[in-house]
Amino acid sequence: MEESKAVRAGKGKGRSRRYVSRRGPLLVTAEADGEGVVRAFRNLPGVDVANVDRLNLLQLAPGGHVGRFVIWSAAAFARLEALYGTVTAKAAAKKGYSLPRPQMSMADLGRLINSNEVQAAIRPAIKDRQFARQKKNPLKNKRAMDKLNPYAAVIRKSEAAAAEARSKSKAGAASKKRVSTKTDKTRRNASKAFFRAIASNEFVRPADAKAE
Repeated sequence: MEESKAVRAGKGKGRSRRYVSRRGPLLVTAEADGEGVVRAFRNLPGVDVANVDRLNLLQLAPGGHVGRFVIWSAAAFARLEALYGTVTAKAAAKKGYSLPRPQMSMADLGRLINSNEVQAAIRPAIKDRQFARQKKNPLKNKRAMDKLNPYAAVIRKSEAAAAEARSKSKAGAASKKRVSTKTDKTRRNASKAFFRAIASNEFVRPADAKAE
């Protein structure tokens, strides 16, 4: 148990709970055992010592895990009958306390259910169970819409063809616009060149050229 000692994760380190370790065996003693037994085991790492008169569920099953190794002294084991009583007698050390008894005399529930007496009284199992078919939404399911309206397939095809034609017309218009844009750029460049020639007095009129 000394090897399992580790530093606690989280803020508990600053709250006087810095180290954690595995739980070891539990020693249950009684007052008749004396203080020497408690002193002999209390310094062993992982070993807990408890008094039979003050048993704690967190000590018997730490963390909710049942099955801890418990060592009983002879005096503590003999004290159990006086503390908790027996099946037929009540506890002597506690007033009006008796051990809880099971509500069922036969605890094997599976055997009770499968017995002939119970099976003869219950309703027989339904083997051929028919489930309702799932309803389809015609607005979202094409097959369901075709069953209700056989002409819906024709409408879908026509709509698809119209959408394709619109897309082609848009593509053609865009290409024409690109061609016209190129033509406009050519015209603008020619106009700029013409005005530059006039401004630089290099432009020769056609009439003057003929007179020469």
